[in-house]
Amino acid sequence: MGERIAIVDGDITAQRVDAIVNAANNTLLGGSGVDGAIHRVAGPKLLEECQSLGGCETGDAKVTRGYNLPARWVIHTVGPIWSGGGQEEADLLASCYRRCLALASQHLFRTIAFPAISTGAYGFPVELATQIAVKEVVSHLKQDLSIEQVIFVCFNDRTYQDYLAAVGKLDEITHKIPGVN
Repeated sequence: MGERIAIVDGDITAQRVDAIVNAANNTLLGGSGVDGAIHRVAGPKLLEECQSLGGCETGDAKVTRGYNLPARWVIHTVGPIWSGGGQEEADLLASCYRRCLALASQHLFRTIAFPAISTGAYGFPVELATQIAVKEVVSHLKQDLSIEQVIFVCFNDRTYQDYLAAVGKLDEITHKIPGVN
């Protein structure tokens, strides 16, 4: 499994993969953080295409072209805003990863790069978010050989270290994460 998962400290907009994941808001019309960076690099045609999609529900995902990005495609997903853990945040975050991976498989994307969804402005605890991300990715990759590589792109050293720890605990976290059904 290790060769199919990579962890990098870098800029998601620079990843040369089939698809990058955008940690978007419900409108899909751009915002701050990862969302704003992707829209800036992709250019105005991304906004035009996103306007035609009618937004996106939290926990779901939609695909657009990548336009000026090195990645040909963008999978936009809306992660939950952290409210203390009692509002199904963990299940919604897990759903983001499942939906993105399902779309990647459906569209025959072989390589995909994820940011740490919901851990920026949405305040999801990084350690828990990385455990959920790794659990969902590993679960999908065990069943689907069409995706050759998943890259977790980290925006700071703390996130990078948490992903390394989560991958190091694969046996433990693939069984059960508290709060995730």
